[in-house]
Amino acid sequence: MAVMDTVVALVEGAVQGKRGRGSRRGTISWKGIPFAAPPVGEKRWHAPEPVTPWPGTLECFDYGPAPVQEKLFTARASGRFQPRSEDCLTLNVFAPTTESVTPRPVMVFNYGGAYILGGTSTPIYDGSYLARSRDVIVVTVNYRFGPFGFLDLSDYSTPERRFDSNVGLRDMIAGLEWVQRNIGAFGGDPDRVTVFGESAGGSAVLTLLSTPAAQGLFSRAISQSPAPELIVSKENAQIFADEFVRLVADPTRRRGPERTEEPLDPADVARIVDGASAHELLRIGNKLLGFARAANLSNPMPFAPTVDGEYLPQTPLDAARDGNTLPVPTIIGNNKDEGELFARFWDIMPDAAQALVGVDDPEIKMELELLYPGERDQVRMSADATFWEPTIRFAGYHSETAPTYVYRYDYAPAVLNATGIGATHATELLAVFGIYRDPIGVGLAAAGSWGSTKRITATMQSNWTWFARKGVPSPAWPAYRKDDRRVMILDDPPRVVRDPDGARRAAWERVHVPAAVLVEATR
Repeated sequence: MAVMDTVVALVEGAVQGKRGRGSRRGTISWKGIPFAAPPVGEKRWHAPEPVTPWPGTLECFDYGPAPVQEKLFTARASGRFQPRSEDCLTLNVFAPTTESVTPRPVMVFNYGGAYILGGTSTPIYDGSYLARSRDVIVVTVNYRFGPFGFLDLSDYSTPERRFDSNVGLRDMIAGLEWVQRNIGAFGGDPDRVTVFGESAGGSAVLTLLSTPAAQGLFSRAISQSPAPELIVSKENAQIFADEFVRLVADPTRRRGPERTEEPLDPADVARIVDGASAHELLRIGNKLLGFARAANLSNPMPFAPTVDGEYLPQTPLDAARDGNTLPVPTIIGNNKDEGELFARFWDIMPDAAQALVGVDDPEIKMELELLYPGERDQVRMSADATFWEPTIRFAGYHSETAPTYVYRYDYAPAVLNATGIGATHATELLAVFGIYRDPIGVGLAAAGSWGSTKRITATMQSNWTWFARKGVPSPAWPAYRKDDRRVMILDDPPRVVRDPDGARRAAWERVHVPAAVLVEATR
């Protein structure tokens, strides 16, 4: 077969990639391709704008800068960190070396990180292994997050200084628009684009399904371990924006969520935020996280897509319930031990008591407490409330709009089972991206799980890429329906189970769905 050239002509200019070596032999990668103009200066909090075409050929040999965040989260290897910058709107393309007779399916990945950290240079997101083993094109996209991507200052817009809402979400859509313009030059099929993501990236997939501007930009969706309620109402976004600007002006400020001062003047807002450095904005963003935790608002995280009524008309759950999600086939699911990562390493989930806030019916509350009796069950309850329960609810709603396939990821290598971490949050990424054979994952495989990690990698990559190719993951994986609720348990070996943890699902459903609706659904 013919071998692809490393130089590719895009709409914006030519780019040169690099052939993979060693374990990445048989692939070509183009890293750090700019897909939008740098969002710097007065373009902070602007929707992404077209990139200026470049002359000659742009060398795309390494990842672009990571979005602004704490340095710790940009690690690429021991002692090696990715540079950080507001000028971060780049993407990466991974492809097999050989040319294909027909255009290849395209898989576009959005990373996780609770909308406050992440980047495509994170080693686990290397698309080379997936592209080579399953003959697909993989694209990974940087997007703005934290105060740079998900602080809504749009109420302070003036003719002289515009602030757009949801610029991090708009970045993702700009990346998908770039794919539509340019992926054919890499041998990709713009009519077979699958958007996929994990954690906040999985939540972003659900948000994209609920965003009218995303229509026609992708034909399949995969949402891994989303937190579907990771969203901000317009009312809370206004409180967060007001507090953020006041904190930039006075970092010693200590106030609650009540707004007792005079409203901010838009001219003052522009002067305050435009005069701050990226480091100052990051530091104040961290302060706002603390403010949000203490404020007891309905949205405990200040940085997430805002339901602004225009660009994002509804929350993903409301859009799915009302039949307003894009009619795109979707895979969606969670990991069996989702909460263990947070219980041990990153305490950002609500505890079990907080998970029951809003459960007003004492009978249902007691039922839920009995369904989670042990100490580790309390971790499970918190994770279920954050991830699993709203995911199952979204799946039930969306299944009435488009084919929907639900999974639970149960596989864990021996070493993770021995430590009790199990199939926790994000561990499925090791299989999806084929990282068990990369130096960063091989230790987990070598410790008694060499064969099973090979099999689970084949299972995940086969299902994910067959779905990207055909719109169905596997003939053995039935679509999910509320009157059937068959779920694929992704393990070694995989199996189909009807309504796993059905008692817990039914109890949570009684919390969120009116009793009259439940009665009608059973008739």
